Amino acid sequence: MRIASYNVENMFERPKVFARDKDWTEEAVRTSARVDSSDRFNDVIGLHAELNQLFAKDVYSSGDKGRMAEIIGALGLRSSDNVSLVTLRVLRGRLLRRPTDKTKPVQIVASGRADWVGWLDLNPEPVSELATDHMAMVIRDSGADIVGVVEADNRVALDLFAQSFLKRVGCRPYEQVMLFDGNDPRGIDVGLLVRDRASYSVTYFRTHIFEPDPDGSGRLFSRDCAEYHITEEASGRTVVVLVNHLKSKGYNSEDDPIGAKQRRRQAEGIAEIYTQLVRDGFDQVAVLGDLNDSPTLDGKPESSLQPLFDTGLKDISEHDGFDPGERLGTFGTGHTLASKIDYILLSPALSERVVAGGIIRSGMWRGPRVRKPWKMYDTLTAEQHAASDHALIWADLED
Repeated sequence: MRIASYNVENMFERPKVFARDKDWTEEAVRTSARVDSSDRFNDVIGLHAELNQLFAKDVYSSGDKGRMAEIIGALGLRSSDNVSLVTLRVLRGRLLRRPTDKTKPVQIVASGRADWVGWLDLNPEPVSELATDHMAMVIRDSGADIVGVVEADNRVALDLFAQSFLKRVGCRPYEQVMLFDGNDPRGIDVGLLVRDRASYSVTYFRTHIFEPDPDGSGRLFSRDCAEYHITEEASGRTVVVLVNHLKSKGYNSEDDPIGAKQRRRQAEGIAEIYTQLVRDGFDQVAVLGDLNDSPTLDGKPESSLQPLFDTGLKDISEHDGFDPGERLGTFGTGHTLASKIDYILLSPALSERVVAGGIIRSGMWRGPRVRKPWKMYDTLTAEQHAASDHALIWADLED
């Protein structure tokens, strides 16, 4: 059995601000978001998240209203609900009043969440067809029987991808396609692809989107901790797969203290789910996905993922049979452990079945000056056609 984890960064549509053509994106940000920063995309993403968090409050304080007005101005929404990168959607009620003098800030007139219905959207653009083909090629080349998919658009899109795009690159389609709508409104959900039911069948599944955050701020998981029970038909064993995408790292500040605390709470939540599964008699468990933090590094604060490591889960990358290639990371250039954010963590009993593991980077773009360059697909000739900024990570288990 081969298990894989892959953050595809959406198959058919991505927010414009995530565009790989960085020069174009920076120009779009300059014209639609007056943010004084050398890394304006992260500012737009961070401001988007912050504004939606403010919108969700039951009561808006004067400080909340002032910050909302400040962000709305910074994003270029002072005179219109729609600009290049973002759209303010107001379905019912009233959020703000725009002054006649467009140089003045907007006035927030809503007193809290109950006064209006709406949110801030990141405007999408289509993913290039070649990029989607490259995603399919990565999954094809992995040969995985079970794939945890991160940042899938929705189940319909994932099923279309699994049945059509995989087939056209010579990959046998996946028969079982699973995805729950998660807590993130941007269409970046976690899902599962499982090969034919004659060998592996999904017999039980549940979502954890309603788990409360212990800090009282809302729901614990940014997307979900989707739980799937898969029966190995030959042996009758049940493997439980928990697919995750934890809180993003580093959009709001360099050290990301708020995000790190939230990721730690999420890691603690996954650890509790895993521990309960073991108590219930499930000893074959895999926790996988984009966990958005590296292991604890020398001279750095403890990783927010430490609660997971403390459970005894085994990292596939630490197995003797794991081949990372020329680099240790799974994101970007992957030069160091600091860019290792995609994981397959296995329970001790499942870890005993490991025979090999590795990373597939051939769908990732690299510039000509990257040290120890990896082999890209011949058709990957421009950054915007990259499958993803993430590598696929896989593990082979004895049947």
